[in-house]
Amino acid sequence: MLVAPFFMIPSAAAQQSEAAKQRAWLEGVKQEAVERGISRKTVSAALDDWEPLVRVMELDQRQPEFTQTFWSYIGRAVSDPRIERGKALLAQHKPLLRRIQRHYGIQPRFLVAIWGLETNYGANTGGFPVIDSLATLAYDPRRADFFRSQLFDALKIVDQGHIKLENMDGSWAGAMGQVQFMPETFRRHAVDQDGDRRRDIWDSLPDAFGSAANYLRALDWRGGETWGREVRLPNGFDWDLASLEVRKPIGEWQRLGVRTAAGRDLPKATIEGSIILPGGHRGPAFLVYQNFRAILQWNRSILYAVAIGHLSDRIRGKGELAARPAPGDRPMSRAEITEMQRLLIALGFKVGKPDGVIGSKTRAALRGFQQSARLPADGYPTPAILESLRRAQRAAGG
Repeated sequence: MLVAPFFMIPSAAAQQSEAAKQRAWLEGVKQEAVERGISRKTVSAALDDWEPLVRVMELDQRQPEFTQTFWSYIGRAVSDPRIERGKALLAQHKPLLRRIQRHYGIQPRFLVAIWGLETNYGANTGGFPVIDSLATLAYDPRRADFFRSQLFDALKIVDQGHIKLENMDGSWAGAMGQVQFMPETFRRHAVDQDGDRRRDIWDSLPDAFGSAANYLRALDWRGGETWGREVRLPNGFDWDLASLEVRKPIGEWQRLGVRTAAGRDLPKATIEGSIILPGGHRGPAFLVYQNFRAILQWNRSILYAVAIGHLSDRIRGKGELAARPAPGDRPMSRAEITEMQRLLIALGFKVGKPDGVIGSKTRAALRGFQQSARLPADGYPTPAILESLRRAQRAAGG
């Protein structure tokens, strides 16, 4: 049945036209799949009865009403139950994880942390049929090329016998298995760790851990290093240095006055790191290394990468973060972010289209405003910064 949101058709004639367009598109996909070497049997079983999944489109188009603060995200991602479960599973699967570490060079605690954050240790791998979801997203023109490619990779996975079609479930966006691989990531990096001639990241923990480790190794993981650490910044720290684009040897950060969160000297190591402020200058500061960047390639979210690192630390017995939430720390609404963007534009800063989403342009504009107002230029949106923008606009006669 063709229904809202993006299949909403105003008339019966238009509905018939849309249905014909959908059939033509589907036939084109099926023909291309066969041309790519996927068997007609698999293509027919997977796509003959396909219809768009309305729930997938609803989730794809849903925009969050509020931003997440660092503390709200970390509180959910690195919860006490997840930490304790991770410790137990690290001990339970120690022999397997050690074998994988010897082969791929990935420390067990990071594999367990990824497993925990991606699927809550396998408890929530997603309940959507992957191929139906990917076909739905591929039919939507917004990101058609990306999801069409993922769809063909998913069909190949079924065709090669790694998973039965009816068992290929995942997230609404097509991420699959214990460690939530997209089909292309599966094709490139999944491994048959248990030797049964299938790469089964759904039900085989050896395959899931081995695949995650193989992927991290391809992302230039360094097995002899950690991900990063919480640090204490000196008074008068140059906020322009708090960026992943700024890399300095640990010794140089030490010379600039950066210390561990406990106030001790940084370790003496010949590696480079960057300072990040995921919660702004009033939140914790971290000195992060190459392995943090590898995690970022898995999921391009600073909060996600910090959560993986911190969860891995807690699983191996380290304590809580030294920093604490600042007074007044709260999520900002989409309407507030949009207002902030409009005020920045009115004051001459380049933001792009006001859309209520904090991206690199908005952060750069915020830094510019903060510098002009002699505020800590961390590019982090807060209610206090919004009020400063309002005052600046009133002073400018707006």
